[in-house]
Amino acid sequence: MNLRRVRAISRKEFIQVLRDPRSLGLAIVIPVVLLVLFGFALTLDVDNVPLAIWNQDGSKTSRDFILNFKNSRYFKIIGYYNNYRDLQSLLDHSTAMMAMVIPKDFSRYLDSAQVAPVQLLVDGSDSNTATIAMGYVRSVVAGYNVRLITTSLDKLGLNLVTPAEFRPRIWFNPNLLSKYFIIPGLIAIIIMIISALLTSLTVAREWERGTMEQLISTPVKPIELIFGKFIPYFVIGFFDLILAVVMSLYLFMVPFCGSMLLLFISSSIFLVAALMTGIMISITSKSQLMASQIAILSTFIPTFLLSGFMYPIYNMPKAIQLVTYFIPARYYITIIRGIYLKGNGISVLWPQVLVMCVFACVVVTIAVRKFKKKVA
Repeated sequence: MNLRRVRAISRKEFIQVLRDPRSLGLAIVIPVVLLVLFGFALTLDVDNVPLAIWNQDGSKTSRDFILNFKNSRYFKIIGYYNNYRDLQSLLDHSTAMMAMVIPKDFSRYLDSAQVAPVQLLVDGSDSNTATIAMGYVRSVVAGYNVRLITTSLDKLGLNLVTPAEFRPRIWFNPNLLSKYFIIPGLIAIIIMIISALLTSLTVAREWERGTMEQLISTPVKPIELIFGKFIPYFVIGFFDLILAVVMSLYLFMVPFCGSMLLLFISSSIFLVAALMTGIMISITSKSQLMASQIAILSTFIPTFLLSGFMYPIYNMPKAIQLVTYFIPARYYITIIRGIYLKGNGISVLWPQVLVMCVFACVVVTIAVRKFKKKVA
């Protein structure tokens, strides 16, 4: 491989990118926009669940019970109503996700040491959110019951004896903030999509503009042409990576516990795999439109759905789990989350790094062998 010819191709590609504002916008602006939009809009936290209440009892006891929900950050009481028709309308229009009906004999049941039933109507159209919200309700009610029993025993001069006490200790993300989980994964999504999309157009653009015939007529070898086009986009992709890491640390305040050197080395390997995937697509498709469509379908959808970014892989069907082994973002997301949140080193992450190296080598080999210096 002649480095002088590689440098010449790289210089030409740099000039072409700098003269094309659309390419620069795609390379720099879109990653920032995606990170801001996904970082602030996408959340797995279930807070401020809209709750409507019909308090038929109206006693101080029932108001104290409602106060437990009012003081919780997980619920937002949107109003108090006095009939089922209003509650049903709120659930139908998705104004409320839950409606609580406290019976008129609520305080009498409690005063007589009987079970006081409370009805909870739940909008189950979003099953995951409904399940989490019902868990919050059970937690609030359980806390209220413990305080109620403790107060009753104190009046009798007795102590509440708990035979077993559950003491959870949460590692790596003590506050259970979903953005700590989402933002590192977003970096993988952005690198994969932008890199593959940028390079998927580079060779196809040469064919459409008729300049590929001129390149073919030169002494430039296929491997020199591929690496010459690869280098400028690697620089752009690495700049996007640095920008995303800086935003994650100082805009979203995601804790970083690991090695920055390991992060950039592993990211470079993933970046090579993503860029070469785009070049391979560009060599196969001689149309920019087709190349961009194939790049989006083959990178965005698998990376978003099958990499473990949003949905745990162990919950997927066995056949789909086997497919995820061929998604490079699966390994990179494991690496970047391990570095960010757990402070894992190469001794823990070497299997994922090794698989990414193998994948990058395979893609480079296929791209070089696929490109032929022939007009047709």
